[in-house]
Amino acid sequence: MKILVTGGLGYIGSHTVVELQNEGFEVVVIDNLSNSSIKVLDGIEAITGKKPIFEELDLREKSKVQDFFKRHDDIAGVIHFAASKAVGESMEKPLLYYENNLGVLVYILQELIKKKNTSFIFSSSCTVYGEADNMPITEDAPVKAAESPYGNTKQVGEEVISDTCRVNPNLKAIALRYFNPIGAHPSTQIGELPIGVPQNLVPYITQTGVGLREQLSVFGDDYPTKDGTCIRDYIHVVDLAKAHVIALQRLIQGDNQENYEVFNLGTGKGSSVLEVIQSFERVSGKSLNYKIEDRRSGDVVQAYANTQKANEVLGWKAKSTLDEAMKSAWDWECKIRS
Repeated sequence: MKILVTGGLGYIGSHTVVELQNEGFEVVVIDNLSNSSIKVLDGIEAITGKKPIFEELDLREKSKVQDFFKRHDDIAGVIHFAASKAVGESMEKPLLYYENNLGVLVYILQELIKKKNTSFIFSSSCTVYGEADNMPITEDAPVKAAESPYGNTKQVGEEVISDTCRVNPNLKAIALRYFNPIGAHPSTQIGELPIGVPQNLVPYITQTGVGLREQLSVFGDDYPTKDGTCIRDYIHVVDLAKAHVIALQRLIQGDNQENYEVFNLGTGKGSSVLEVIQSFERVSGKSLNYKIEDRRSGDVVQAYANTQKANEVLGWKAKSTLDEAMKSAWDWECKIRS
């Protein structure tokens, strides 16, 4: 069965391609290489023994999307990662984010609804919940007004898919709301490759640990949490990738209860910034140079998932501990800097 993975050379995309190929799917990857490297293809091949079909394409060009689906008319499902994802950048370049994250989504769905039967997995985010009223966060928690254009594209993206499914019963879709993906493949063949200064905590920690960054800034230690720092739900990227395959199989096998479903993907456990630093220090044996700074605007106090729905309905559960995820992130960092 042929599956299209858009943004398949990116961080989560590449790990998902590996899990798809391990399950016997034929994978076609589209990536415009704006935030990824062609070398990731070699990493995927090193792990699975097979290189996926690859097309370098800018999905913002509608005619190219149409042409792709004409040439690959046997695509049975799409896992859609291709999107811009930096919150700060989205504040400065909102139109870029709306074009890339929503225009592309519309073009792909326009092609999928032409098919008799197709499955669509959407890369969404826990940012849709904003500062949630209750912890842990369930899928029924209210979607709050977005804090950034990036967050808004995830909210509107889900609405676009839901509205499309409502009038196209032949289209089956699942939106997966990720919490905080970290870590790398245990083979150290693929991992997170941030371009420029990392926007996320863990790559900034590992880059500081390896000497690439002088110091880590911890934004705020006066939050109403156990140690005063923000709490997030950090999930190993391989666990996350496996959830995409399980969600896709659910749609292909017709096990879905509705043709549009939503699942949280996290560990169900919140870890503070200082706990993540301590985890890094345990697995690396290094002392991390960090400094407490003022709070950063837009940071929610805490966000961690209620994973009951994914555990029971999808039959998926995150398996890796924070230390295991941090160890894989550190091993990857050491490898790419050696």
